[in-house]
Amino acid sequence: MATNLKLDDKLIEEAMGLGGHKTKEAAVNAALAEYVSRRSRLRILELEGKIDFAPGWDYRKMRGK
Repeated sequence: MATNLKLDDKLIEEAMGLGGHKTKEAAVNAALAEYVSRRSRLRILELEGKIDFAPGWDYRKMRGK
């Protein structure tokens, strides 16, 4: 999807250098992928206190071994 964005030139150049990206598009796509991945992982913190811990649970029984 073609999109026009006003980007900070210094920031995009730094991102391109750090990531070894040859184009602004590659740098932005990598940055977006990293952002989505990080935010998705942070959502696990919302589960704190909501999952019961069973100290005697044997995961091997669930596998059928």
